[in-house]
Amino acid sequence: MSVSSLSTRPARRVPVQNRAERRLESLLEHAAAVIARVGYEAATMTEIASRAKASIGSVYQYFPNKEAIAGALRRKFAADLADRWNSLEADTRDTGSEALASAIIDKFVALANEHPAVFPIMNVTQAVNHDPALKKRLRAQFSSLFVARNPRLSKADADQVAAVTLLTIKSLIILCGEVRAKDRPPVVAEHKVLLAAYLERRIFPAGARPSP
Repeated sequence: MSVSSLSTRPARRVPVQNRAERRLESLLEHAAAVIARVGYEAATMTEIASRAKASIGSVYQYFPNKEAIAGALRRKFAADLADRWNSLEADTRDTGSEALASAIIDKFVALANEHPAVFPIMNVTQAVNHDPALKKRLRAQFSSLFVARNPRLSKADADQVAAVTLLTIKSLIILCGEVRAKDRPPVVAEHKVLLAAYLERRIFPAGARPSP
């Protein structure tokens, strides 16, 4: 599942009061817990309602189906990740490609460690629509970061490097989703090497590296 594929049909009921908003957040929290435990395919609306101590009817008031829950969780996780990546420029200023690549990936890994449902949710592909706006936002976020690191980089080149960076994160999501948690560190390490080598060539050519 793509990092950019983070949308589905909207929740059926749009909460307008704090109580309703808290209820929606609670349902998503319990849904994430169920999905983290049994996986997306095995999770059911009935089990989610049971864990949330809610009637199945009340769950359907907010979400017409399981795919809608997956879409809401993916948007939630993606927004959290985008917020974490917002600090990359400040966190990695005056660092080289290895530190930049590690920071990009570490912020994603931190999100996944805090929310075990990240991998099963972000690897869902069926019946979940792409979100072009979010894809554009994430690309722009990285494009701006790369231009800040190398002002001589054209916007077109920065956009291309941003797209490849997001594809690297997509690869990380897919491969980590296929193995147990204890087997993920080597996968993460390999992707850091991959991304660092790519950024070194594209962002830090001779004369564009940060001063020691």
